[in-house]
Amino acid sequence: MPDFGTDKQTVMLTDVEKKIIALLQTDIPVVKRPFKVMAEQIGITEDEFLSVLKSLDDRKMIRRFGATLKHQKSGFKANAMVAWMVDEDKVEETGKIMATFQEITHCYRRNPAPGWRYNLYTMVHATSEDECHAIVKRISKAVGQTDYELLFSRKELKKTSMKYFED
Repeated sequence: MPDFGTDKQTVMLTDVEKKIIALLQTDIPVVKRPFKVMAEQIGITEDEFLSVLKSLDDRKMIRRFGATLKHQKSGFKANAMVAWMVDEDKVEETGKIMATFQEITHCYRRNPAPGWRYNLYTMVHATSEDECHAIVKRISKAVGQTDYELLFSRKELKKTSMKYFED
């Protein structure tokens, strides 16, 4: 799913651009030429669709374009947010090392809250809770950080991405 934004500038988009952005936020058809199918949905040619898409990318309106994997349906039955206590002067370096692990999908620095000293957070996905623990032990050893808590997901209540230009 693409991530749209320009940070601190306001940009005027055409109606066609808005339609394409709205379409790109939906499931992309699993066919040989998905953009052709999507173009037909809004009454333009595949070439026009791709040209607008390239223009949006060139103008940095699209920050990334990727698939959203439903990890539970693909065999990853356990996921844990790992809260780490890392010395502030080591957060940047530690986060960069953690981010190299393929099992980590998110890595954030956040301010500690009263009664909660943790300041670095990672999301780890695995086939079991035991595997999550093993992965976190490997990460812990690699970065020299032993003060952490695993918070396992028990039930997904909502998981959506931001939607722009919905009808």
